[in-house]
Amino acid sequence: MKKHILTLLLLLICLTTLGQRTNQAYWTYIDRYKDWAIEQMHQYHIPASITLAQGLLESNAGRSRLATQANNHFGIKVGGSWTGPYIVQSDDRPDDRFRKYKSARESFIDHSKFLQQRRYQGLFQLSPTDYKGWAKGLKAAGYATNPAYAEALIRVIEMYNLHQFDTGKFRSAKPATSAAPTAAVDEFWQRHVIYKNNKNFFIIVEIGDDMATISKKTGLSLHKLYKYNDLPRDFAPTQGDILYLKKKRNSASKDFKKSPIHIVEVNQSLHDIAQLYGIRLESLCKLNGWDEPHAVEVGEILRIR
Repeated sequence: MKKHILTLLLLLICLTTLGQRTNQAYWTYIDRYKDWAIEQMHQYHIPASITLAQGLLESNAGRSRLATQANNHFGIKVGGSWTGPYIVQSDDRPDDRFRKYKSARESFIDHSKFLQQRRYQGLFQLSPTDYKGWAKGLKAAGYATNPAYAEALIRVIEMYNLHQFDTGKFRSAKPATSAAPTAAVDEFWQRHVIYKNNKNFFIIVEIGDDMATISKKTGLSLHKLYKYNDLPRDFAPTQGDILYLKKKRNSASKDFKKSPIHIVEVNQSLHDIAQLYGIRLESLCKLNGWDEPHAVEVGEILRIR
């Protein structure tokens, strides 16, 4: 009985934090929309980290009904000045009207314009790298009714290292390899960003990538590239795959100390989970009392620390 109660408690803890923990959909969203967020930062002086964090939370990484059916990534309602199309969805009221856009890009632009309202003007007096001030200011100005909205934004920004995009130094991170990214010279590094997760560096595979090219551009031998990512030698990368540039760790980040578990999602393999948290596949097995990798089922609870 005690074992069942403990499992239930762990499940409840995980479910309350699942929306804030690292996941592949979030990394894919960041990789896809980071350039638009940076573009808006240069034009309207809104930290790119704030734009990305709001987009991630408000649209559930582009998967919400508003995002998929109305290209609305920021939960912006019709308001008094909007004369364009809208979509009806229950929010504060059962028949709230939300702006509908022709494209996701239009949503990003309108978000920047929306923040030009008088009630948000105090935010523009903050340092462009003060994402915490922006997060708290947005909540204080009434952008969202969620009492923990500021904390949620800050959590996402820090978990995904989004503040790197506020400084323009996100391409200068150097893994322990012989090749340093030079975006102005090399086309490969114009298409790739080095992200950081669990004290490690990784890139996200883009269309046209192959292991030989990635090996050459990162300065990692093919042997190490396969080994660091627990991959067989016949593995062919596909768009969206995570590839680490250093040896992964034995457990997930300390960010998950209070909730050291993962609930298996649809179409998610043990290897996917290991990559998601930057854990060696062998170590993930040991954490869960297994001698070797095996298939996992949807809803299964795994320890990641």
